[in-house]
Amino acid sequence: MHAPVLVLQDSMKREQGGKVQRANIQAAKAVADIIRTTLGPRSMLKMLLDAAGGIVVTNDGNAILRELDLAHPAAKSMIELSRTQDEEVGDGTTSVIVLAGEMLHVAEAFIDKKYHPTVICRAYGKALEDAIAVLDKIAMTIDVKDRATMLGLVKSCIGTKFTSQFGDLIADLAIDATTIVGVEVGQGLREVDIKKYIKVEKVPGGQLEDSTVLKGVMMNKDVVAPGKMRRKIVNPRIILLDSPLEYKKGENQTNAELLREEDWNVLLKMEEEYIENMCAQILKFKPDVVITEKGLSDLACHYLSKAGVSAIRRLRKTDNNRIAKACGAVIVNRPDELQESDVGTGAGLFEVKKIGDEFFTFIVDCKDPKACTVLLRGASKDLLNEVERNLQDAMSAARNIIKNPKLVPGGGATELTVSAMLKQKSSSIEGIEKWPYEAAAIAFVAIPRTLAQNCGVNVIRTMTALQGKHANGENAWIGIDGNTGEIADMKEQKIWDSYTVKAQAFKTAIEAACLLLRIDDIVSGIKKKQAPGASQGPSKPKVEGEDDADNDQLIPE
Repeated sequence: MHAPVLVLQDSMKREQGGKVQRANIQAAKAVADIIRTTLGPRSMLKMLLDAAGGIVVTNDGNAILRELDLAHPAAKSMIELSRTQDEEVGDGTTSVIVLAGEMLHVAEAFIDKKYHPTVICRAYGKALEDAIAVLDKIAMTIDVKDRATMLGLVKSCIGTKFTSQFGDLIADLAIDATTIVGVEVGQGLREVDIKKYIKVEKVPGGQLEDSTVLKGVMMNKDVVAPGKMRRKIVNPRIILLDSPLEYKKGENQTNAELLREEDWNVLLKMEEEYIENMCAQILKFKPDVVITEKGLSDLACHYLSKAGVSAIRRLRKTDNNRIAKACGAVIVNRPDELQESDVGTGAGLFEVKKIGDEFFTFIVDCKDPKACTVLLRGASKDLLNEVERNLQDAMSAARNIIKNPKLVPGGGATELTVSAMLKQKSSSIEGIEKWPYEAAAIAFVAIPRTLAQNCGVNVIRTMTALQGKHANGENAWIGIDGNTGEIADMKEQKIWDSYTVKAQAFKTAIEAACLLLRIDDIVSGIKKKQAPGASQGPSKPKVEGEDDADNDQLIPE
């Protein structure tokens, strides 16, 4: 017998073949099981402790998985899924994971029967195309201007969240905020930039019911000289600057040798005049509020307050952009370039209020604001964080509808319809792909099934009844009422889902399942090659002599 040949190093582990796929499927299912109970209106919350000892209490699939630290590579890729979903459409993070886990679960049987993974993937690909086609068929277009429908929609999106007990509150906030910042881009399309123009300010204290959407902006700042400057101005003229209102110091260190004492006074005078000129240029436009992102010297502050102008300094750039959007001002980089058109006159009220123990500046009652602030009040920080996450989801839902006003039924009805249609179609598929195709059809039922489980009803009975109703692809709107677990008509219950979210969820889930199935080899324990002797602390830099110039020890990046 020949001696066994060692190819891989001892420290490396290599698994290959069916074993790997089984391990990946196990891992994916484990991830899906973690957040399975957070699907639907009757969902449970998860409490996560992070390293610093802070706690996160949430049932947003993405927020949970973001905090988890996983060892298994396949499980990590599942987490990526929910992140993509969150970034793309902002909702449906839980369904994606549950669906992907289920897709892999049904594939396990085929792997055991020695099916080739690519066959399964091909069947899944077909199933995905057909599923999207079914979605197109049952989707219905709505009118974005109709507030009641929008409310129903956003409510069903956050009905699964913790804040659903506050009824329409969050839904209202989300719709208000997104309609304010929507920008027409032509051809009837609207672009909503949530990240840039909607700011969520969380202020502990008060009740959740006090939360509002401000028709304008608020920031955590006070005027520079609280006693002298006005804290309430009606219809203010606002000037936004991006330059410091103080004497410019030289870039590098300069030494000036002065022989006469008067020269020193002249220098000081010049500095003062420079600032006075700057202020004069600004005051020419008779502003009421001057806001700058940079510093504002005492002297400038004096000139401004003498003219009855309130000033705010060192504002964040993002906040400044929002104010510009809200009151119609233009941010100016040099005071001497100011024009009348740069002055913002769109705001109705400038006011500094004290909330809790901090001062907040409000610029509100704007005429046609394109930016807004959502002010959240609540009892504790954890509560506020969770409300903010829910609000993000709700705003994403509103944004998706504004972008693509198509709806599909919620409550698992869509998945059941897709499943029924795919089952019908599977009989016309020839060859070996028929079975995985059918399995994919069955996998879609995972979502309504999980909904039923979380309600605590008799799952088997409910599912059989539902599948019976959907058997030949009719009654596309029959699904589960997530609160009671009864079978209900989604149209009457106003339980909707956005078409964009569903389509994205299906695509992400199936593509991920295919990706994980295609992995047939895991090599682990790969270390970065180190030069011998480099492991003990920072050693001296090694100088290459001529003799080791050809030893090309390439260190892999």
